[in-house]
Amino acid sequence: MEESIYDVVIIGAGPAGSTAAAMLANAGKSVLVVEKQEFPRFSIGESLLPQCMTFIEEAGLLDAVMDNAERLGFQYKEGAAFYHNGNKVDFDFRKKSSEGPGTTYQVKREHFDQLLAQGAAEKGAEIRHGVALEAIDFSDPNAVKLNLTGAAGTSEAKARFVLDASGFGRVLPRLLSLESPSDFPVRQAVFCHVKSELAGGNFDRSKILITVHPKNPEIWYWLIPFADGTASIGVVGASEYFAESDSEKEALWKLVADEPYLLEVLGEYQVSRAEQRITGYSANVNCLFGDRFALLGNAGEFLDPVFSSGVTIAMQSSSLAVPLVLKELNDEPQNWQKLYSEPLRVGITTFRAFVKGWYDTRFQDVIFYPHQQQQVKEMICSILAGYAWDTGNPYVRDSERRLNVLAELCG
Repeated sequence: MEESIYDVVIIGAGPAGSTAAAMLANAGKSVLVVEKQEFPRFSIGESLLPQCMTFIEEAGLLDAVMDNAERLGFQYKEGAAFYHNGNKVDFDFRKKSSEGPGTTYQVKREHFDQLLAQGAAEKGAEIRHGVALEAIDFSDPNAVKLNLTGAAGTSEAKARFVLDASGFGRVLPRLLSLESPSDFPVRQAVFCHVKSELAGGNFDRSKILITVHPKNPEIWYWLIPFADGTASIGVVGASEYFAESDSEKEALWKLVADEPYLLEVLGEYQVSRAEQRITGYSANVNCLFGDRFALLGNAGEFLDPVFSSGVTIAMQSSSLAVPLVLKELNDEPQNWQKLYSEPLRVGITTFRAFVKGWYDTRFQDVIFYPHQQQQVKEMICSILAGYAWDTGNPYVRDSERRLNVLAELCG
């Protein structure tokens, strides 16, 4: 098969790559997925949004996720809880203004990503782990040439179209000089997994807990429970807030100690996956597509982990791109700017407005406002549930202005 031309080569077997591969294989196309890492492998982005379930179903992978959820310790999730200095606010994703699923799962990504990749393989996609793309050549109008390396040495693959779903690896942005600086400040995330019953603080395991630092609203914590008695805990803030810590362990637990409520929820715990750090994860590119290629998910743009939008954006990008790829393979040129880049950026722009509003505290004022109007809360809930492309929602259609007005009223 190596000498023949694949319809599509996909770089990366994460959620964007696997759902795209499954959809293309369902359409009868020959698909090769090259993944640099061996699965299972750890990744952050463990709290899915309900909108994801629509894309998983579209890829024909929903039954696999539902049937294996209990076995793999996926935690049923129906909302998000926010806490700051004694104020606790719940958002029930089932009470949203947008149509679509209102529940999802919190997942260990090593199991979730492997499950999706296996599902794509069962549909006919060829997946090679431990293989990296080193160079790419578009000079032949009939086939894109990809130079690959792995444990078995170097090899070559050819494709009619290439999708980059390499996530933070950002393979094509690097090789094709597409990277653009993000306008977000450099932030760090320090995190680990713990084994804990999470029995304190009247904690609702069906929701992710987002906690604001008691004195510095630019610092926030996540607590994501799994169904196997473990949880993911992390803290996010600008780099200077971690500068005095000598290790990831010190950086994480020093800041967790600032919030008594988190310590109450944690109770007795043991670290089950060692503390890690990610710095400067926000990214951007100057274009999301080009001659016979497109960028999916985090390979194109990543904002911030605060609203768990990364996997949703990744899967939405696959959902938008695959129908266009199928038409391109049928020799029907598509307007990728109008049909892919602009629609995808609707949701990215929505999330961007609310992420910025979170850090400058406008959105925090909205979240913790004591007299929330139910209809407005349902619209905000839709965005938190991942429905950031629902332009029937005024907070999607006109995010920045609407958020500013709402923040003034709440402030």
